[in-house]
Amino acid sequence: MKKTVQIKRAGSVLLFVLPALIPLFVFWIYPIFRSVWISFTDWDFMTPTYHIVFFKNYISLFKDSRFYNALWNTLIFTIGTLVPTIVIGLGLAVLLQKPFIGSGIVKFILFSPWITPTVAISIVWTWIFQPNDGLANMVLSFFGLPALKWISSSQTAMLSVIIVTVWKSMGYAMIFYLSALEKVPEELYEASALDGAGKWGQFFAVTIPSISPTTFFLMIITMVNSLQAYDQIQILTQGGPSGSTRTLLYMYYQLGFQEFKMGQATAVAVVMIFITVLLSLIQFYASKKWVHY
Repeated sequence: MKKTVQIKRAGSVLLFVLPALIPLFVFWIYPIFRSVWISFTDWDFMTPTYHIVFFKNYISLFKDSRFYNALWNTLIFTIGTLVPTIVIGLGLAVLLQKPFIGSGIVKFILFSPWITPTVAISIVWTWIFQPNDGLANMVLSFFGLPALKWISSSQTAMLSVIIVTVWKSMGYAMIFYLSALEKVPEELYEASALDGAGKWGQFFAVTIPSISPTTFFLMIITMVNSLQAYDQIQILTQGGPSGSTRTLLYMYYQLGFQEFKMGQATAVAVVMIFITVLLSLIQFYASKKWVHY
């Protein structure tokens, strides 16, 4: 009798969960396993036939200097976007925490890049980064600084892509921090003030620990978005000049849709999945040391 009841309960639970499991399996689990399978083949993306090559794609990938260059560029891009997005987003939230006349408009303006298509933003920034008559070099010349080649030079192209990505993401981080700051108990600030803590002391002793779950969430989201960045790189630099902005995801695009080596391309995708999972596990482990729930 008890087993029958348990089976009925399990069936009821499965019935409610099934609508969510079906798209999860179709659009996430199955494509992942399918990609892993393709990475062991020599499929060229054009013909329906292919051959099993086992680990040949991975061996070729780890012998390719472009892979290590793309891996390094991905690391630079991820760190270069993660840290400024968190810091600037928090700084803007602190400045806009107390309402003032027009504060809503300011918040909307800062948040609007996040809801604007990346392609449209990138096209505008290509004009801003024009070496001769772009707005970026006009601002530099106004302050007496030398002009830069921006996306036209391998030395500054990655910096240009990072600037665009941070500009787009900082408003998103600001919104989350504004919500987190409102939930910090005022009693904690009063207690720290009685202990003699000043504004900076309260910020580091009360604010930072209290909003640490939000910081952890934004770190995960920003890291994943950085690993998946493609639109701005395609519009601004196409992975150049000289591969200086070729990330792992862009290398996947080039191998799969330009060189028609889908087996090697999916091998890159599998490596990206492994890196994402590994970094997430590291961050989850580290969060136990510093996130206060």
